[in-house]
Amino acid sequence: MSVSELLPTVVTLALLLAVGYFGGRVGVVNEVSTERLSALILKIGQPFLIINALISQKFSPENLKTGLTILLLGICMHAVMAGIAYLLAKPIKKPDEHKLSEYCMFFANCGFIGFPILESIFGDFGLFCGAFYVVSFHLFVWSLGIKIFARGRDDIKITPRKMLLNYGTIPSIIGFLFFISGVTLPSPVYSLASSLNSMCTPIALIISGANLSRRSLRVMFKNPAVYYTNAVKLLIMPILMSTLLWLCGLPDYMVVFGAVMAAMPCAAVVTMFGETYNVSPGFAAELVGSSSLLCVLTIFPAVSYANFLTGL
Repeated sequence: MSVSELLPTVVTLALLLAVGYFGGRVGVVNEVSTERLSALILKIGQPFLIINALISQKFSPENLKTGLTILLLGICMHAVMAGIAYLLAKPIKKPDEHKLSEYCMFFANCGFIGFPILESIFGDFGLFCGAFYVVSFHLFVWSLGIKIFARGRDDIKITPRKMLLNYGTIPSIIGFLFFISGVTLPSPVYSLASSLNSMCTPIALIISGANLSRRSLRVMFKNPAVYYTNAVKLLIMPILMSTLLWLCGLPDYMVVFGAVMAAMPCAAVVTMFGETYNVSPGFAAELVGSSSLLCVLTIFPAVSYANFLTGL
């Protein structure tokens, strides 16, 4: 796989980010708009993104084995990245910035931005694998992720219900049932799922761009914590993860897949949690926006390194 094949996708993502930035600067996409659009893609768009990815492949024992292997891979990757982030976030001393930086170091935008990158590399098979990976993401977001925000707070609680039943796991279960049953959706329903799925990436990037437009770029990029967090998230983490996956002797496509997932920018959900729990929401927006911007440049060395390891 040539890294140049990623170029059209990455350029499109960058342009969408620029559209959001411009929309935010001229007031077309204001804070009320981004809040409502975030709810739209989280509660409506994302479920169809996951379901559409799971039904993109026909059921077979081999595909089922692959999907469950990716789920296990995702759980292991998140566990390892959580440990690395816990250690590498220690230099950041401000409590709220420490929480957000640690969170962003291993929770990635593996769906809204990761899926287009996976599709450009692996086609529909990449989306299918990505859907299983997203399940592990949500299991950790609603457990360890909440625990990070709850440090030093008595008002934030982890509930088993939210951990197991959320906007990521429920559509995963629905999509998985369709996948193993082999039931084909009626054409209008399939078109609906496809249409709602396709809106996720543009809206997510427009939101990130708009949020970025409301922050002072000069102030944001003067904060050492922003540089440090992005360096760990976008460069160190994918290099470490792809090296570990390669040393474990996993198939080449899994090494590249893991590198892509680890190299994605900070998960957009961190801004939602930052606002919900009043944990420095401005800094959360800076991390999401700056990592989405810098990812346009860092995805190439991350994938190139994985290709070097695998000889692809």
